[in-house]
Amino acid sequence: MTPVETLHAAIERRAALAEDPLSTAYRVVNAEGDGLPGVTVDLFEDVLVLSLYRVLAEPEERALVDALVHAISPRAIYVKRRPREARVVANTQKSDVAPELPVHGAPVASLVALENGVRYQIRPAQGLSVGLYLDMREVRAWLAARARGETVLNCFAYTCGFGIAAALQGAARAVNVDLSRRVLDWGEENLTLNGLSPQRRDFISGDVFDWLSRFAKKEETFDAVVLDPPSFASTRKAVFSAERDYPKLAAAGAAVVARGGTLLACCNQASVSAARFTALVDEGLARADRRLVSSVVLGPSPVDFPAPPGQAPALKVIALTLE
Repeated sequence: MTPVETLHAAIERRAALAEDPLSTAYRVVNAEGDGLPGVTVDLFEDVLVLSLYRVLAEPEERALVDALVHAISPRAIYVKRRPREARVVANTQKSDVAPELPVHGAPVASLVALENGVRYQIRPAQGLSVGLYLDMREVRAWLAARARGETVLNCFAYTCGFGIAAALQGAARAVNVDLSRRVLDWGEENLTLNGLSPQRRDFISGDVFDWLSRFAKKEETFDAVVLDPPSFASTRKAVFSAERDYPKLAAAGAAVVARGGTLLACCNQASVSAARFTALVDEGLARADRRLVSSVVLGPSPVDFPAPPGQAPALKVIALTLE
């Protein structure tokens, strides 16, 4: 198939999502999984975010934009260029990586998109991350369906999607921890958008490891603890690598899970296989001296996040019930 035919086939696969009035945010193209290597396209209401993980010649990029305009008629298209090679990133201007102006349509400073009926503030010109990671849609729904009356700790919260989804389904308390106050403020905006009043004490700016240690020392536990770290991150104190440090993180998280509660362990590093991730989490449980009762494997929707033929999804999620 031609690239245009491949694009139309990807759109057709998502027909059911396009007709769902409760979700106006989903992935239109998932790179190799849809036959377009190095290209992802996310839809938020009527705005597209086109992410390029390989360098395209200008005519090729323009042709792709034109094809999206013809197929979807979006209000605007924003491009995010995400070269994988460090030397390319180092020599690329921020304005080239995430231009503030769209490549099609008029600028859109912000918009509100729905995911399973939950309202999220999206800022398509904000940078590489626009406010919501769509591959977690089904995982957020899974947690929310079990949240009524529960206490939830959402670590590496970003704009607090897990916490907000849980709060709207009647969680007794949803605590969000992230290093960035800016994204936590964004999360408070999201909660307000959904008709709830934020409590600043539940939006904690700080290092996740520090706060997990504080909760443990106070013997404060939660019915569900969400661990959704970046694959790599740097703080003033340390550099975090999911592959190297996940056992330490899982141990710290498990230490504050209530008896019979859930540890929701997530990893989006493609180089870590599902088997390897399970082993890392198991090592963490052993360090924390917590016994596993049962587990459920979760992940992204295969409708809009299809994996390439013969490969597993990059995102791995395990929900572990602990004794």
